[in-house]
Amino acid sequence: MKSKLFDYIDRDNVIYNLSGLTKLICFIAMTFAVMFSYDIRFILCVMALSAVIFAASGLEFRQVRLMAVYVVIFLAINFVLTFLFSPTYGTEIYGTTHEIFRFSKRYVVTQEQLLYQITKVAKYASVVPLGMIFLLTTNPSEFAASINRIGCSYKAAYALSLTLRYFPDTIRDYQDISLAQQSRGLDMSKKEKLGVRIKNMMNICVPLIFSTLDRIEVISNAMDLRGFGKKKKRTWYVAKKLKKQDWLAMILALAVFAASLCMTWFVNQSRFYNPFV
Repeated sequence: MKSKLFDYIDRDNVIYNLSGLTKLICFIAMTFAVMFSYDIRFILCVMALSAVIFAASGLEFRQVRLMAVYVVIFLAINFVLTFLFSPTYGTEIYGTTHEIFRFSKRYVVTQEQLLYQITKVAKYASVVPLGMIFLLTTNPSEFAASINRIGCSYKAAYALSLTLRYFPDTIRDYQDISLAQQSRGLDMSKKEKLGVRIKNMMNICVPLIFSTLDRIEVISNAMDLRGFGKKKKRTWYVAKKLKKQDWLAMILALAVFAASLCMTWFVNQSRFYNPFV
């Protein structure tokens, strides 16, 4: 079966077979581990682990291509703006200055600043694949059942389930409306000026908002007709028990988080790894 953009398609591999709760705990633990540390050595190790997990999930690049493009654009903008607004922050952190070249008196490129900014980019680059894996390999209904079992209200759990299901539909609606508008002569290419393209984008966003409101109303009516929320509990058709592989995955993620704390408190005695001393 050919994968669609941001769609959940069931596969039989170790990542897909993990519980939704397991993937949530692993995602949170590894995200906190990366965000807490500024040690480029540790972050590169997590990035390599993320790449291995992504490969093991069997996801196709076409499923994440659009998200990957936006992430690259965000990282590039973040890299440039960080240098423009804080060109000497790296030297303040590491306490030394190793100049590479300078644009002006204010804008001096140093090894310290490059290390700091590359570390920031690596932090995002190591976490984003984990988010994609969680989003695209988790059955929304099974995820809702998992978090309901640990005490989360089934109404809140069901709302999360609907969000995960609704996101791919919104993307498809945007694409359909965009193609329909372009067939009527709406130019979204680089040939048009930026202001015209932004105006044309609004012609896509307005119908998308109305289609979203219509879908919300349909879903709300369907839930009311089925008596959703009238009982204190509900049963789940796709509830899944935690297995050995779930516990092993959580232990691995918590070990990564523990390694982050150890690198910070005992090895570096700081959140930052300083190779310049």
